[in-house]
Amino acid sequence: MAVQSVEEPAGKEPPSAVASLSSLPNIRLFVAFRVVFNARFYYPVFTVLFLDFGLSLEQFALLNAVWALTIVLAEVPSGALADLLGRKRLLVTTSLLMIAEMSLLAFVPLGNPSWVFAAFLVNRVISGLAEAMASGADEALAYDTLVAHGRAAEWPRVLEMQMRAQNVGYIFAMTLGAAVYDPGLINRVLGWLGVAGTVTQQLSMRYPIYLTLFFGVLALAATLRMRDPQALHWPLARSSEAVTLWEVGRLTLRAGGWILRTPLALAIILVAMTFDHTLRMIVTLTSQYYRLIHLPEASFGLLGSAVAVLGLFVPRLARRMVERFSPGGNAALLAVAMLATLFALGLFVPYLGALPMMAVFIGLMLTSFFISHYLNEITASHQRATVLSFKGLAFNAAYGFIGLAFAALIHRSRLSQGLLHPDGSAAFIEDQAFRVSMGYFPWYLGLGLVLVALVCLPRLLRGRTGA
Repeated sequence: MAVQSVEEPAGKEPPSAVASLSSLPNIRLFVAFRVVFNARFYYPVFTVLFLDFGLSLEQFALLNAVWALTIVLAEVPSGALADLLGRKRLLVTTSLLMIAEMSLLAFVPLGNPSWVFAAFLVNRVISGLAEAMASGADEALAYDTLVAHGRAAEWPRVLEMQMRAQNVGYIFAMTLGAAVYDPGLINRVLGWLGVAGTVTQQLSMRYPIYLTLFFGVLALAATLRMRDPQALHWPLARSSEAVTLWEVGRLTLRAGGWILRTPLALAIILVAMTFDHTLRMIVTLTSQYYRLIHLPEASFGLLGSAVAVLGLFVPRLARRMVERFSPGGNAALLAVAMLATLFALGLFVPYLGALPMMAVFIGLMLTSFFISHYLNEITASHQRATVLSFKGLAFNAAYGFIGLAFAALIHRSRLSQGLLHPDGSAAFIEDQAFRVSMGYFPWYLGLGLVLVALVCLPRLLRGRTGA
C-alpha cells in the first residue's frame, strides 16, 4: 500500500503523454548535481590527506567535529531559506561554496602549520555550510518539477536513476582519486609516456583536490541552468523582497510543528534516523573491521568499489519494495535484516566477515531511498525543503551522539581489556576493545527501534481511528 500524496495536481497530462523523465531539464540537472557534488576524489585518502598536509590526528578529529557542528546549526535555517527564496538560489550558493572550500586546500601554501590548520578550519566550516544548503533543496526542486508535470508518482524512478548515476560517479572518483594521489604510480605512468620529471607527494596530494575543484565548477554550471518550478503551493516565495529573520524562523517553526502533528512524518524521520546513524557509525569503522577479519589493506579499495557496484542494483530493489510493501512493512524487513547483519558483524568471521559489512552499506542505501520517497510524498511543496532539512538535522545530531557514545565505549572497553590482559600489547588491547564494542551495535539498534515504536505507534493508531 502506497502512502497518499498531499499533492494531486489537477489538469495535468498523464505520465504516458509526457516525455521520458530524463527529458525534463531539472531532473537531468538534479542527477548531474548529485553526481558531481558527491563524487569527492579525495575520499579514498581522506584521513591521510589531512596528515600529509602536516596536521595531527587530534586536529583531524577536531576539524571533522567542526564540520558536523556546522551542518547541525545550518541545516534547518538553510532549508527554510530554500523554501522562501527558491531552491535554485540555495543550490547555486552551494556550488559556489564547494568551489571556495576546494580552492582553499588547492592553493594553501605549505610550511606554516598555523596557516594550514586555519585553511582546513575554514574549509570544514564552508564544507558544512555547503552540505547543509544542498540537503533538501535539490530534492525539493526535483520533486516539485515532477509535481508541476503531474508525475509525482514517478519519484521512485528518479531516485533509482539518481542513485545509480551517483554510484557510477563514486566508482570513478574512488578509483581515479586514489591513483592520482600516489606519486609512485604517476611517475611510472609518466615514464611509460616518456615524460621527463618527477612528481613529489607534496604535489600529487593536491591532484584529488584539483579534480574535486573541477567538479565544483561543473556543479555550478548545472545549478545555474536549473529553474525553480511553479509548484502547486509556494506562498512564501520571494523574488525581490528581502527575507527577514522572522520569516525564516516562522517557516522553521511551522514545518517543525507540522512534523510533530503528523504521526507518519514523525515516524518516517525517527525510524530512518535510527537506522541511518547506527549504520553510518559502522561504516566509519570499516577499515579497522576489515583489518581484524584478516583482509589485506590492498583489498580495501576494491571492496569500496564493490560496494559502489552493488549501488547500481540496490535502487531498483528499493523501488520495487516501495511499490509492493507499506512503509511499516519495509521498516520491519529492514529491521530484521540489519539486526541479523549486526550480529553477524560481531562474530568477526575471517574474510567472509566482509559480506555483512556489504549488507550494512545496502541498508544505508535502502534507508536513504525509503525516507526520500515517503517523506517527499506526504510533504507540501511550500515547506518541503524545510522538512527535509529537519530530517538532515535529526540524522546528523544522532550521528554526533553515537560518535561520542562510541568513543566513551571504546575508552571503557580499553580499560577493562587492559585489566583482563595485563601483559597484552597496546595494539592487542585496542583490537580487543574494538571487538567488544562492536558487539553492542545490534542491541543499540534494537533498543532504538523499540523506543521509536513506543513513541510513534500509539500516535499512528490514534490517527487511523480518528481519536
